[in-house]
Amino acid sequence: MSIATKRGDSGQTSLPGGVRVTKSNARVECYGTIDELISQMGFARAITEHKEVHDLVKEIQRELFKVGSAIGTAPGARKPAPEITQEMVDALEAHVHRIEAMPGILGDWSLPGETPDGSAMDVARTICRRTERLAVGLSEAGDLDNPNILAYLNRLSDLLWLFGRQLELAAGKNAALRPADKPANRWSRAW
Repeated sequence: MSIATKRGDSGQTSLPGGVRVTKSNARVECYGTIDELISQMGFARAITEHKEVHDLVKEIQRELFKVGSAIGTAPGARKPAPEITQEMVDALEAHVHRIEAMPGILGDWSLPGETPDGSAMDVARTICRRTERLAVGLSEAGDLDNPNILAYLNRLSDLLWLFGRQLELAAGKNAALRPADKPANRWSRAW
């Protein structure tokens, strides 16, 4: 069987569960952005030499396929959406707290670009935030009923920001937005 099925040549695609929709459908846009996020995280993972971050990112990439499938499954589909649980959210949050507690981790706004792998994580973070905004739109339209999906994406974007800072710290780089001789404002670090 070929990957080129030609079923999408007219601008339609199948959601998980077999429902056919246009490729411009908001649900398709959201899970398509998760696909982009998975790919960007793969790029970041491919260029990092930090084993712990590498392995955790790979684990999260696998989990994101489940999140994408849950977003892509429309109400009334033949197959139920995969469950995105509070435990999945809590696991991400535990990593957030662990990295935040590391001595020397940046505690304020960052300027991306100090290391290739940290920068790649920052790009992944922005894609995750876009995914989150699209998922919020689905939720507001009544097309996404699992609140754990929104919490998962929110926690993941925080964690991706922290991965970037962790990688910079490991490389001995300072990604603070303001020069060391300027007082910093306490802004939200990960948007």
